[in-house]
Amino acid sequence: MSRLAALLTLGTGLAALAPLPGQARDAGNFNGAWSVDLVTESGMVCDSRYSYSVSVQEGQVRLVSGQNATMSGRVGPDGTVGLSVTNGTATGAVSGRLQATSGGGTWKVSSLCSGRWTARRHTTRTAQAE
Repeated sequence: MSRLAALLTLGTGLAALAPLPGQARDAGNFNGAWSVDLVTESGMVCDSRYSYSVSVQEGQVRLVSGQNATMSGRVGPDGTVGLSVTNGTATGAVSGRLQATSGGGTWKVSSLCSGRWTARRHTTRTAQAE
């Protein structure tokens, strides 16, 4: 159950980001790598904190770190996220919003565990020759 909760946290983190004013509003605005931290607020069967990595490509969310789990769902053009995460027989839901570089929301695994998540976008730096 701990892996599922962690995956939910990651998925939820992605759901919380939304475009900044003036940005084009399409699902590609959230493309890239994200770090997601999940904190359990209720439930005894989940660990207190989980950290995962996910990738967003044209609105599709893919789990990069984490094993024995599947994730399905999307990030909408406005940054809203709706995800379903399954690990074994346990299935959970993740919701929230992404912005340009961060996000957050909530996650829940039936009546077993629930909590909040935060996400942070990784930036790519390019070296420049002088």
